[in-house]
Order: sequence, then C-alpha cells, then structure tokens
Amino acid sequence: MTRRRQHVPWKAAGTDSENQRSADDVVRRTGWVFNSQTGSELNLAEFVSTGDHETLAYLQAFGVAAPNMAEQSLVEIGSGIGRMTASFTRMFQKVVACDLDAAFLERCRETVAQFGLPDRLQTSHVADGRTLDLPSDSADIVFSYITLQHCHHDDALGLVREAIRVAKPGGHIALNLRTWVAQDMLLWPAGKIVRGLWRLPRIGPALAKRRMLTRLGWQANRLSPSQVMPLVADQLAGITLFRGPKRRTFKIAGTGEATYVGVHPSHWWLVARVK
Repeated sequence: MTRRRQHVPWKAAGTDSENQRSADDVVRRTGWVFNSQTGSELNLAEFVSTGDHETLAYLQAFGVAAPNMAEQSLVEIGSGIGRMTASFTRMFQKVVACDLDAAFLERCRETVAQFGLPDRLQTSHVADGRTLDLPSDSADIVFSYITLQHCHHDDALGLVREAIRVAKPGGHIALNLRTWVAQDMLLWPAGKIVRGLWRLPRIGPALAKRRMLTRLGWQANRLSPSQVMPLVADQLAGITLFRGPKRRTFKIAGTGEATYVGVHPSHWWLVARVK
C-alpha cells in the first residue's frame, strides 16, 4: 500500500503509546490525536467517560438501538485506544474494534479491561487502511466516528463499502463523514501543506506531534453525500442522512434527512439498513 501522509500522526501516536507506562500517560501524551484537551491532570477514566456520554446517545438518535441490543454484535471502525469501545462492550454481546495501528488496539484492550467487558471484545488490525479482515454478513451494526475523514479519499470510500459488506442483511451502518464548509477555502490548502511537511525525514514526525498542525493535517478528505451515495445507495434501504441543525439540506434523491444537535456543522452521518 502507498504510504499515506495522514497516517504519520497516527504512527507517531502509536509509537508514543507503546513507550508509555500507563494508559493515563497515553491520554496525556497523545492528546494531539485522541482528545480535545491536553494536560497533566487528564486520565483515562475521564477520557472514557466522554465516550460513555456519546455512544448510546448516537445509537438512539439514529434509531439503531434495538431492544435486543445486548444480544447483537457491533464493529467499530477506528477504535483508537477505546474511548467509545469500552461503552460498546457494556451494551453489545460482541464488539470488534478495528484500527490502523496495532499499538492502539493493544491499548484499546487495556481500556476495555478497566472500563468495559473484555470477554466481549475482539480486535482487528486494518493493515492496509482500507480493508476489514472480517467475514461478510457478520455484524448487526457497523459504526464509525471521526475516522473516515482522516483516511485517503479512496480508502474512506473503500471502508464505507467494507462496512456494508460486513453488516448482516437487515443490519445497520452508522458512518460519520466530513464534507465541505466555507472555512475549507483556507483549511484544505493548509492541510495539504502540513501533510507534505509530515513526510520530511526527522522533522515530519516531530511536527506531527504539534496539536495545531495535526488538527490541520489530519482531515485528509472531504466527502459529500452526493459523492458517496451513488456508489452505495443500491445496497441500502431506509437511508437517512443526519446533519447538524444549522446545516442546509443535502437534497439527495432516495434518501431521508434528519438533524441531530450532536452533529458538527462540517460532518454528516450515513445511517441505513443493509439490504
């Protein structure tokens, strides 16, 4: 696989996480990737609690929290060190956490061991960045939050297709993507420059640990519903595009739309049932 520039901060964070003595240290040291806050007082418990507050809220808002959820399986694309994963293991019978970095998955297992139900967890390394090493028709729900925007354009679309492949017929996908906003007139070229700098020997990995630069460079793609839906709509039913309350309607034929206050203005969610 061609080395993707946006992978640099994740590799740097993964290496850093392997060198830390505890998961609390990982949260403090790798906050440029994982958390919106950094500081010496942050700990893993606080980090996981932010996921606890979001998981069920999203599932309920999207209408995919079934009464028999405790008997179902969920695949999480982009688990990181387990901010949401721990909560998912308390809700689902089986959770498969997928991530690009094997070091993150190791920390994810530690997080779930402390705050979730580890006997319900499996992990899967997304070695090529675009393919899930999981059987087809195997999950009741495939969920991804703030991950696909960090992927190369083609990889993100590949993972959307993979989510559909992995979900059972009648199962659901709930995938978070980022689209264009007015600020991208500045953010997009700035991000491309940052990703170029990340490729520089020695200097690049150091720059990838700078919070502001990483925030610019990690948003590696913008995918609008009009780009995604023609590729996958024929495999889905009950399609609903969720957007923030202040964002204008997408007006994509064959889809419904809904707003949810928890959706960032630059984001949208593809929520649907697999045929």
